[in-house]
Amino acid sequence: MEKKREEREMGMFFDGVIEAMPVFAKELVAGGVAGGIAKSVVAPLERVKILFQTRREEFQSIGLFGSFKKIAKTEGVRGFYRGNGASVARIVPYAALHYMTYEQYRRWIIVTFPDIGRGPVLDLVAGSFAGGTAVLFTYPLDLVRTKLAYQVVGSSKLNAQMSIKNELVYKGILDCFSKTYKEAGIRGLYRGVAPSLYGIFPYAGLKFYFYEEMKRHVPVEQKKNIMVKLVCGSVAGLLGQTFTYPLDVVRRQMQVQRLSASKSAEMKGTIETLVMIAQKQGWKHLFSGLSINYLKVVPSVAIGFTVYDLMKAYLRVPSRDDVIEVVSNKRTSRSSSLHS
Repeated sequence: MEKKREEREMGMFFDGVIEAMPVFAKELVAGGVAGGIAKSVVAPLERVKILFQTRREEFQSIGLFGSFKKIAKTEGVRGFYRGNGASVARIVPYAALHYMTYEQYRRWIIVTFPDIGRGPVLDLVAGSFAGGTAVLFTYPLDLVRTKLAYQVVGSSKLNAQMSIKNELVYKGILDCFSKTYKEAGIRGLYRGVAPSLYGIFPYAGLKFYFYEEMKRHVPVEQKKNIMVKLVCGSVAGLLGQTFTYPLDVVRRQMQVQRLSASKSAEMKGTIETLVMIAQKQGWKHLFSGLSINYLKVVPSVAIGFTVYDLMKAYLRVPSRDDVIEVVSNKRTSRSSSLHS
């Protein structure tokens, strides 16, 4: 009896907390949880994809399954999650900002330009600006994640056989931050941000565009079906990623350039790097790891969108139209009071 009363009181407490949270805070929480879960599920594929993009000779030649076997043999299970701490530390604030600012930009556009339609173009624009905003705030964490994932540790047995000495340049997230900042300052922490922005604007916009457009064609009785949400998210991620993948390759190579032992000419800007990769490594390398990325993006985007929608329902986030109506009424009353 006492236990049930405590559970009821705890439930009432959480209900009170949820009701007291402003809408943007609920959207931040929902987005952060969605991003963290989605990223953790696909972490092993993300590690292999980064190695495909940046260590072509060592990993691309042995293929996807060969790469998995090599990592498992030399680094163990933990090797698949190397850099994942920084990845999750980045993706939680990134996804939280991405989803929340998407909703905010979408509302702002509708309220500021009431004559604009509420079709897929609105989702494209709001998603693009939301992606750019999230990248600018969280990019240094992405850079650190890539540098940590780039490091490959050989087993002592293999090192003895091949006379290779593998030394970890960075011992962890804070060490990587510190050394990168000492080497190149703030500019070093934002190395490769240009291709990220060039890529995220179309990718984020197209992702929301395809997801919302597909949901519009789903019958009303199926809109809450988790499998339907997963399918819509999968297709959205697949199409969005295909169009923007070469910029992701450019970004990764710019991020790990200082770690690379290659004596090739230093990569400068985004376009120069893109041209150099195409000339020296072949245009196919601009799509290196794309097949792995498909395997990663499909579950990642699908899980992200699905968990976000489920979290919004759990946190009792009102519908978009209801929120827009409240915002519009506030603006109208504020304008009326100023005139009076």
